[in-house]
Amino acid sequence: MDNNMLKIKVRGTEKELELNYSLEALAKSVQKEDEPLIVAAKVNNKLRELSYKLEEDAEIEFIDLSYSDGVRIYQRSLSFIFIRAAMELFDGLHVNIAHSLSKGLFCEFNYERKITEEDLKKIKVRMDEIIGNKEVFHKEKLDIEEAREIFDKFGFKPKAELLKYRQHNMVNIYTCGWLKNYFYGYMVPDTSYITEFELKAYDEGVILRHPTRFSPFAIPEFEEHKKLAKVFRESEQWGKILGIGDVASLNKCIEDKEYSELMRVQEALHEKKVAQIADLITQEQKRLILIAGPSSSGKTTFANRLRIQLKVNGLDPITLSTDDYFVNREETPVDENGEYDFESIDAVNVELFNKDLAAILNGEEVDLPTFNFQVGQREYLGRKLKISGNQPIIIEGIHGLNEKLSQSIPRDDKFKIYISALTQLNIDDHNRIPTTDTRLIRRIARDSKFRGHSALKTLQLWKSVRRGEERNIFPFQEEADVMFNSAIVYELAILKKHVEPLLEEIGIEFKEYSEATRLLKFLGYFKTIEEDDLVPYTSILKEFIGGSCFTG
Repeated sequence: MDNNMLKIKVRGTEKELELNYSLEALAKSVQKEDEPLIVAAKVNNKLRELSYKLEEDAEIEFIDLSYSDGVRIYQRSLSFIFIRAAMELFDGLHVNIAHSLSKGLFCEFNYERKITEEDLKKIKVRMDEIIGNKEVFHKEKLDIEEAREIFDKFGFKPKAELLKYRQHNMVNIYTCGWLKNYFYGYMVPDTSYITEFELKAYDEGVILRHPTRFSPFAIPEFEEHKKLAKVFRESEQWGKILGIGDVASLNKCIEDKEYSELMRVQEALHEKKVAQIADLITQEQKRLILIAGPSSSGKTTFANRLRIQLKVNGLDPITLSTDDYFVNREETPVDENGEYDFESIDAVNVELFNKDLAAILNGEEVDLPTFNFQVGQREYLGRKLKISGNQPIIIEGIHGLNEKLSQSIPRDDKFKIYISALTQLNIDDHNRIPTTDTRLIRRIARDSKFRGHSALKTLQLWKSVRRGEERNIFPFQEEADVMFNSAIVYELAILKKHVEPLLEEIGIEFKEYSEATRLLKFLGYFKTIEEDDLVPYTSILKEFIGGSCFTG
């Protein structure tokens, strides 16, 4: 074969292409109107931007907006355009991309006056102009000092500070028009790829809305999450109390050996919040306490800490597991792939659960089932339960906020708690830390420590876990009476040393290699706290690294 020709396999078809043929040209040749937008590709299992030129024979998998990687790339590119347009129109304005909210990015403004809806309309018009001009995202590699000078010039102080802790002497900077910026990850080739977006005024800022993995063709319908927004505001206040708002400030705290005090204050904030929730339950005389949250949010430790605080208040709560009420294996619903869907609420015998729950709360003695997971059958082994008149019941599980689970009990008798790790920490003002990444890193540590799972196994299961959360947990989160934020400001500095060696075991031959590489790069921003013994035995973090006083 001609040395200037490459053998390429894409979508099951082999092609011969010229050396240095661009991924963008190849993507456009296969893009179909009824498919989600292609924004990147894996080349021999390495994630590449569409601006990448092919240099060797390769197998190619295109990444579109139905992939998490694809949505992240779209989101970054949209954010760049938004920041540039806002800075152009309002001299001295600074944009802070704070956190996810209502299937978008909640952004705040630091400006001499409040940004109005009229202002947002002007920003939207300017963004449309930039997009219409098809302006290129140029990438260049600069040395650290030159990059710091650029960030200082634009007032991007957290970016400049973070570069002090960078492990390499060079950094990739993107330029679009007059603005230079750094983003954690890849971008689309040019602004014309951003075809769908919306600016929605919310609170004191704006939600930057865009297509999602579960809605790749259009912006999903807006759903207001008032309670979640309140928790994020509270977490920002916690960040101010702790004096840690971004990774650079955490790294400086670690470098200056001031982290032991930080850890104690963080844990005290958690304990105070748990005690406040216990006081509220006691005052309202709630009998049924339902705790739900996504994977690795710390539900087990939280439930135990809440139980202790309720005991302090003179109550004697008992716990009840929904796991023992699974339907027999042959009755388990299946998903779209024909596999057992254990996360569906229909995998629980809701009728039996409600019958027993009502009887228990009525003071009757109930014969409790035990589910035998080995044979997939519910069994009765003589476990009896009878409670006194004022004993509350704590139920922890993914369906706790779904009214169907406890439909026999009046809503006024229930207290629902949503728990998730809603981190207040960001990489810098424009690069947020997704809560899903924090939970995934927690789970990798826990699965290795307690379940004998490799990081590869955890990553392979994660997509299914996330799908279950989207179906069974997130739709009900606003049903909660209170929300508890289990994020720990110092946790990634602790988890880093546990998780990095596990991720490094994932070779390029595995599909999950690019995700492992992304997480390793992410953890690379953090300095390490070596002393696990500084983490209190009651901490939620101990649930994932071991040593919790609440586990056997």
